[in-house]
Amino acid sequence: MNVEEGLKYTESHEWIRVEGDTALIGITDYAQESLGDIVYVEVPEAGTKVAKGDEAVNIESVKVAEAVYAPVTGTVKEVNEDLEDAPEMINKDAYGTFIYSITISDPSELDSYMDAAAYKAFVDAQE
Repeated sequence: MNVEEGLKYTESHEWIRVEGDTALIGITDYAQESLGDIVYVEVPEAGTKVAKGDEAVNIESVKVAEAVYAPVTGTVKEVNEDLEDAPEMINKDAYGTFIYSITISDPSELDSYMDAAAYKAFVDAQE
């Protein structure tokens, strides 16, 4: 399992890359390995308002369907439209493939998330 420095991680295996007032959201390498081959990603529409903890994305793999939760409150700024035709991009490069981005309403919501070392320890403890 790989982790990437400079990201924040949730206990539900989303990663967050903060760029100014924007958070790019994806799923971790651990999550994509657990899901198996991803065959479909349902993304929210740009302009959709989400609250921290809301189900924002649905991912389907050959094994299971899983929800991806909004790690912060805000407005969906952009979605990765390439995932419509190539959802397997997440399997190939989990940290290089964002699913959607959010304009952050409350940056303090990011304070509770793990850095790379803490996330790796969290995952290791689950295995």
